[in-house]
Amino acid sequence: MPRVGDIYAALPAITGKLELEYEGEMRGGDTVARELIRLAIAKTYDKYFANAKVEQIVQWFDLGGQIQISDNAGAKEILDALRGIQGLMEKLGAVKVNSHSSQEAQVSAAEFLLEGLHAHKRIGRSEERMFKAEKQAKRPERAFGQEAEPQTEDFPPRRNRRPYN
Repeated sequence: MPRVGDIYAALPAITGKLELEYEGEMRGGDTVARELIRLAIAKTYDKYFANAKVEQIVQWFDLGGQIQISDNAGAKEILDALRGIQGLMEKLGAVKVNSHSSQEAQVSAAEFLLEGLHAHKRIGRSEERMFKAEKQAKRPERAFGQEAEPQTEDFPPRRNRRPYN
């Protein structure tokens, strides 16, 4: 059963072609190829899941959930892990996959949905194919009882004063 992860195995062939056509491109062939794949996944995802309510899935990741989908793992092993993601398996009906479908079809469809969420930047994914919450700008943590850093802006703003001559 083909899976989205299989597309990334073709990166060397894609980037070889891109090097010929985008020679001198500052971003590099690998970056261009990954962006093309991401855009293709996002566009295809929109055909099937444009109106799907996936907040429960995104929230599962936001609450600390993460899953790594290995290319070498069997369908049963991956499917057992995917079933732990709240709301994921119920959304696969949009691509005509349900609990009666083969394990391979369920894994492929679920992986596609996760890749689509990543393509739309709703969840994050590492190069090792670890799906997790989208990175957010972290504020520096402070120790208990430590005061916050003083703000650089005055509130309320000071009035402009004339400089001395």
